[in-house]
Amino acid sequence: MTELWPLESLELEDKPREECGVFGMYSATPVDLAWMTYLGLFALQHRGQEAAGICVSDGEKFHVEKDLGLVTQVFDERKLDTVRLANARVSIGHVRYSTTGSNLRFNAQPLTTRTNKGVLGLAHNGNFVNALEVRKGLLDEGALFQTTNDSEVMLNLIARQAKEDLITATANAMRELRGGYACVLMSRTQLVGFRDPNGVRPLVIGQRDDGAWVMASEPSALYAVGARLIRDVQPGELVWADRDGLHSMMVHAARHTPCAFEWIYFARPDSTLDGVSIHESRVRMGEQLARERPVEADIVVPVPDSGIGAAIGYARASGIPFDYGLYKNPYAGRTFIAPTQEARELKVKMKLSPTSAVRGKRVILIDDSIVRGTTSRQIVNLLREAGATEVHFRVSSPPITQPCFYGIDTAARKELVASTHTIEEIRELIGADTLSFISERGLEAAIQGPGVCLACFNGDYPAGTPLLNDVDKLALEV
Repeated sequence: MTELWPLESLELEDKPREECGVFGMYSATPVDLAWMTYLGLFALQHRGQEAAGICVSDGEKFHVEKDLGLVTQVFDERKLDTVRLANARVSIGHVRYSTTGSNLRFNAQPLTTRTNKGVLGLAHNGNFVNALEVRKGLLDEGALFQTTNDSEVMLNLIARQAKEDLITATANAMRELRGGYACVLMSRTQLVGFRDPNGVRPLVIGQRDDGAWVMASEPSALYAVGARLIRDVQPGELVWADRDGLHSMMVHAARHTPCAFEWIYFARPDSTLDGVSIHESRVRMGEQLARERPVEADIVVPVPDSGIGAAIGYARASGIPFDYGLYKNPYAGRTFIAPTQEARELKVKMKLSPTSAVRGKRVILIDDSIVRGTTSRQIVNLLREAGATEVHFRVSSPPITQPCFYGIDTAARKELVASTHTIEEIRELIGADTLSFISERGLEAAIQGPGVCLACFNGDYPAGTPLLNDVDKLALEV
């Protein structure tokens, strides 16, 4: 979900950031869909922690509520009552990360618009790489836009096809837009889900025992509302649920290059995407790292939480004991603003603190990625201050050298430490005794699924890139 013009940054996180999670539900029988959508969004909170929103319809009325903040901050019981309908049939929800600096209330989703098809609501995860071109064409034709994100381009394309039904209009819009995306769309009587032809962004389908259909970014949201996983939406597929059941249309031929970072970092470890277990793939990444980059040490320590699976695998393959050498404060959220460098350094100490397990030990530290290197340096320092005699840094992703155009805020290329430094220079920068990354081939072998998108590592963008206009030049500058 790209912002179509840049705004000033408040804070830089030293992690790739998934921008969104989406959820949708259709029920032919009365269900408290506001509550169900709330539960689904809560299960997807890790995918977006800056804004949340819910739309609900009973076939006539169409209620929407959204704001900045966590799901639990936006939706107390009073706010849930504003979208709760006694005979609700359709709902969608959204949790959001913005790209740099664009955390504005009017960009919160779901987006809604009135059309000749009735009111439509859209929740979108990912980016349309040709959104600026399409937007310009729509503006030239007299279209109006009220937000700065590319999700509204999709909604406008659908709404302007006045002579087509909702499914045909959505399929036509999918054919016009390129990039990596997964969306849920609702009218008063239908729930629609669709995924880009490369399957870069995930979308799954579930069903409850009462027959209600559920679509979400991850299976965890299905389980939260009592649904079982039926299958993934296929790349290039358009699916919709209504009173006649679930329907499907293949709009594009599938090319199957889902984002590798879903398995490296973004998805919850209890999820399975495109048939591949997140936890098991992370364990295999650690095993592969141990085979590719062995080192003598006394203990394997994960950077919690996303480094845990890879650390288990590294310990298992190397025979070196696994232990929790870092404690993560469960109450230190990602929304804490750190305005100065000193405050940012203290923020790391607020979130992580070393345990006695590292004292006098040669430590293998396992993390999922290094973006800017600032947090990695602080973590290495924490371990040394706690008495670690050596710190050997191992990373379960290859070096990130390129920006992502498909819905991950990886930072501009000039801010990616691996794009401007050699591995040895990064090692010196973070203060580790040794530093190694998993290979691209090793990562693919560990995921053991369809071919994956590795664009942020090697610059090979399977779903296309934006034209070099002023906004894109900001992301590409070196």
